[in-house]
Amino acid sequence: MIGIIDYGAGNLRSVYNAFRYLGEEAKVCRTPEEVKAADKIVLPGVGTSADALRELSRKGLVEPVLENISRGVPFLGICLGLQLLYEHSEEGGGCDCLGLVEGKVRLFPGSKELKVPQIGWNTVSLSKRHCPLFKGLENDPYFYFVHSYYCESADRALVAGETEYGIRYTSALWKDNVYAVQFHPERSQENGLRVIKNFMDL
Repeated sequence: MIGIIDYGAGNLRSVYNAFRYLGEEAKVCRTPEEVKAADKIVLPGVGTSADALRELSRKGLVEPVLENISRGVPFLGICLGLQLLYEHSEEGGGCDCLGLVEGKVRLFPGSKELKVPQIGWNTVSLSKRHCPLFKGLENDPYFYFVHSYYCESADRALVAGETEYGIRYTSALWKDNVYAVQFHPERSQENGLRVIKNFMDL
């Protein structure tokens, strides 16, 4: 059973519907016990890092998520679910995150040509084509993005995909059983459904 973590601000319905469309049993998890019982876990995200971490902590969901990851349970972070894995985020005046990945989350500099937030379709350069999430994808696939902050990875060995938006940043991450993407696969049509199906097949 795939557990989709609900901390009160995630885009749960579209993620849930994508798994159901592909025929996968999925459950929205709101308690530590539900998270612990999941065979795979998904952390979708919208909103701010500080708010998300506060709600995850208030609901007692941080520890079971970290325990599942340490036990080798496959994890998929989406958008904010990627950013929360890093050490620190500049968002909202700055906050410490989960610290599973070395690096920081920074605000896009922006310009007349590049508005912030980045909203719309962009390509992902697949740094690790052998990453299980990318099975069956063509080179430089398009995905749908909505975000104002980007991930700056200290450990290049964990970068599975990169995207250009004024700067080049980490848009996909792979660390053992931890997979995370900045784009929204549930909103990325065929390519996004492929990523979700690949996660289901792990």
